[in-house]
Amino acid sequence: MTAPVLRVEGLSVAFDHPLGKVQAVNNVSLALAPGERFGLAGESGSGKSTLALSILRLIKPPGHIESGEVWFDSARIADLDENGMRKLRLAGIALVPQGSMNSLNPVLRIGQQIADVFADHGLRLGRAEEPRRIAGLLAAVGLPQHAARLYPHELSGGMKQRACIAIAISLRPKVIIADEPTSALDVVVQRQVMATLARVQQELGAAVILVGHDMGLMAQFVDRLGVMYAGRFVEVAPIADIVARPRHPYTRALIAALPSLETRGALTGIPGLAPSLRDLPPGCAFHPRCSLAIERCRVERPALRDVDAAQVACHLA
Repeated sequence: MTAPVLRVEGLSVAFDHPLGKVQAVNNVSLALAPGERFGLAGESGSGKSTLALSILRLIKPPGHIESGEVWFDSARIADLDENGMRKLRLAGIALVPQGSMNSLNPVLRIGQQIADVFADHGLRLGRAEEPRRIAGLLAAVGLPQHAARLYPHELSGGMKQRACIAIAISLRPKVIIADEPTSALDVVVQRQVMATLARVQQELGAAVILVGHDMGLMAQFVDRLGVMYAGRFVEVAPIADIVARPRHPYTRALIAALPSLETRGALTGIPGLAPSLRDLPPGCAFHPRCSLAIERCRVERPALRDVDAAQVACHLA
């Protein structure tokens, strides 16, 4: 069996707040195989982006990692100093950030921003080689060569996101974390961006963690999906199994909320609101919104357990 390229074991992340601790991620574990596409899905505030950013130690105060371990290949990330983390980012694990409009330096040309990655990681390229490498990266994400001379404001939203992907793959990482890479983009551009991400991932043989709430997009892209609610996994399974037979009521509700051309009338939503992470309800955190909840759900938190090919945290699964 192939060893995982990335392992997260019992990770918990909290944010200090005057009104009480916010437990954004609570005892989450996952293993990512080389070349695998893993999705993190859930509503806003479920902890998926916090989990993704904590892998790269990008959680800023008042947030902090309370417990747990992250391993990249054989390296324990907690053992790396800040210089070691700086070298790991992009070279080992790369991030395609949410909101490309705010992620690119507005006063530097795109080519210079890619060149800065080479310089920061000590890659000494000749005067002829560097422009060739930059042009190759832009071509890999479907951008013309002259985009290297443009500033971010001269690019469309989709082109900016592809420029972010070019920066992310510039050092051929083994893992790419894409944090809602299609947010604020129209559906046509979303498809182009995801096709670009799929193509470069295949060329690199990299594993991908895709963060998002669009279950339709997840179904088209990922191999395996982890559904998060209130900072925990409630279901982890191959995407084909989740689409065909979602086992957790929250997963079923997310899928049912997808609009369909065949369905007429009002859209289906999930009743109620996501709970406050400062004051979670007892038992299963989803029980106040779940039509199937029984008394046990209200008093006993379900553990994540194996159910056939899936892992599910539900007393009724």
